Amino acid sequence: MKVLVTGGAGYMGTELINLLVANDSVEQVIIYDNLSRLNYNLFLGLKLQKHAKLTFVKGELLDSRMLRKVLKGVDVVYHLAAKVTTPFAHADSHAYEQVNHWGTAELVYAVEESNVKKFIYASSSGVYGSSETAVDEQSVTDPKSFYAISKLRGEEHVRRLMDKMDTWILRCGNVYGYSKSMRFDSVINKFVWEANFNKLVTIQGDGKQSRSFIHIDLISKALNNLLTAELPRGTYNLVERTIKIFDIVDELKQLIPELEFIFINQHLKLSELKVKENTLVNKTLGINNPKLLKEELQEFLARFSF
Repeated sequence: MKVLVTGGAGYMGTELINLLVANDSVEQVIIYDNLSRLNYNLFLGLKLQKHAKLTFVKGELLDSRMLRKVLKGVDVVYHLAAKVTTPFAHADSHAYEQVNHWGTAELVYAVEESNVKKFIYASSSGVYGSSETAVDEQSVTDPKSFYAISKLRGEEHVRRLMDKMDTWILRCGNVYGYSKSMRFDSVINKFVWEANFNKLVTIQGDGKQSRSFIHIDLISKALNNLLTAELPRGTYNLVERTIKIFDIVDELKQLIPELEFIFINQHLKLSELKVKENTLVNKTLGINNPKLLKEELQEFLARFSF
């Protein structure tokens, strides 16, 4: 099978590519990315025998001609490409609208004219906005940031494909964990970096807000397994644990006793979002995490050079 991964050089893309090239059912993997993050780590360290499966195309989501060209012969599309810039998800609405909304629209238009059989869209649990009670797939969406609004609008275009091919919209929790293409603006990654190198963690608000997370290894495994898993087409949440922000710092402090922390705008109670785990989806896609958060953080810290 021939697979196209938009945003293949990104955080999730890099880890997914590693699994796809090792997947015997995949004959060719096309990485479609504009390298806007100047992230070239994907191209380092792959074993020579796996290079034959990979093709890299530098392109934009808004380039409809290039999209139609690269989709020829493709069986499966993973749409991971997006503008994601925490904590500036409330700024530059035009950029989010162009890339995440209209870029997704252009890709869907091109896919509708192709012979693609499966389409997987990585959306965000941010489309629910905020909620003090756990939300599920039936909960009303109420995005608060320009990023989340653009991802929800992207979903509306992707949903058109569900009557035409196997299509899945995955509302992913906050992704964390080591990758050579990791993002350091996501909360756990940022905390681990600060704890390791500065011995000082900065906490926004009072730290009591909860967020739902999923480890990078688990989400890439789930995406890879979706190639063959028996999961009905539809919209699903993809999270594996919900944690209070301050609890992450507590775990890090156990690992680094000298760790200090400071609050920024401690008087503010920031919004929180709890997403209910979909146990059926997690089981179907092989999301099984026996590790405690403390174990994961310890392994994470061990991956730094010093």
